[in-house]
Amino acid sequence: MSDGKILIAGGGIGGFAAALALSQKGRAVHLIEQAPDYSEVGAGIQIGPNVFKMFEVLGLTDAIMDVAVIPDALVMMDGLNGQQITRIPLNNEEFYSRFKYPYGVIYRPDLHNALIEAAKASPLVELTVNQKVVDFEDDGSKVRAICESGKIFEGDALIAADGLWSKIRAKIVGDGKPRVSGHIAYRAVLPTPEVPEHLRKKEVILWAGPKTHLVHYPLHRGEIFNLVAVFHSDRYEEGWDVFGDTEELKQRFAGEHENVQIMLDKIDTWKMWVLCDREPVRNWTKGRVTLLGDAAHPMLQYLAQGACMAIEDAVCLADRLDTHKGDYGTAFIDYQNSRYLRTGRVQLTARVYGDFYHAAGVTGELRTKMLSQRTPQQAYDGMRWLYEGIEVTGAQKM
Repeated sequence: MSDGKILIAGGGIGGFAAALALSQKGRAVHLIEQAPDYSEVGAGIQIGPNVFKMFEVLGLTDAIMDVAVIPDALVMMDGLNGQQITRIPLNNEEFYSRFKYPYGVIYRPDLHNALIEAAKASPLVELTVNQKVVDFEDDGSKVRAICESGKIFEGDALIAADGLWSKIRAKIVGDGKPRVSGHIAYRAVLPTPEVPEHLRKKEVILWAGPKTHLVHYPLHRGEIFNLVAVFHSDRYEEGWDVFGDTEELKQRFAGEHENVQIMLDKIDTWKMWVLCDREPVRNWTKGRVTLLGDAAHPMLQYLAQGACMAIEDAVCLADRLDTHKGDYGTAFIDYQNSRYLRTGRVQLTARVYGDFYHAAGVTGELRTKMLSQRTPQQAYDGMRWLYEGIEVTGAQKM
């Protein structure tokens, strides 16, 4: 028999956000993670005002602000000649008047840990590790999550927050392998004292080159710097958390500005990701089973919204379950219908941003001309659809 709990497959940012949001609505959850512990790869992520709005709902604002960095600007530089293309001021009076909440950057493990600690504090959250959910059965009254080990967990419903390669998505959506973008990301962190003083700014700085870009910004109260180097390559089809080839990286960025070379030379060991996404879909629910985060709508990182969308998902899902008084089928359909156009827009816009960042030749010149003429107010206007965030009803503020 079911014990009345909602099962969550996946203990990443989306899974723990869902566990926390649901527990705050008084719902018991059982989160199942395939790894032996709840760890996140050490990299930086950007967190827009839309997710700070969710932190307020979840009661996490103080915990996040304790470890995040609130930067002064988003800056795009020309990776070849070193000229500034555009600068968007952040977190000033006008920014707050538009969006109400800050724009931050955070070390991924810091965000993950804040969610974990808040979820663990709830008696309604049960945690299991070392179990990979690979299948499910839904008989209309309960759901069985079937693990690779053969172990089976029962609950009233199942939320799959099991990422890009979700086994649950394969059964619900059935759209095959993710779309390989042809872009590779190398990531590393660097102690702040090792960053040259003229590059040690409290800004998110992106150096845009032909089919490349480098981004760097401070993390973890400013104690470390995040570096992400992205380039086009068809060398790999799959990859996650593996070591990158430093020589290939140098070849891809050869001839770019000396500040780019200075930052790249500071790192000896890089972790590599092959960047993938999927085509947006309108349905990711089947009966008492639904998807969340990358399992539902994986996106490229160019809009810096992957984690933000997963947290929005979690708050929206808990809200819809509350609204529909535990009618899982109705609530899950309402949740996905509330989300798919917004997340689909982020997925597709992220692809466009990738093209902008990596533009070369005449396309690069047009990009530079267009962005250099844009005022901060115009930039804010263009961000409104995203950063004003979502509305939820009956949200519990801590």
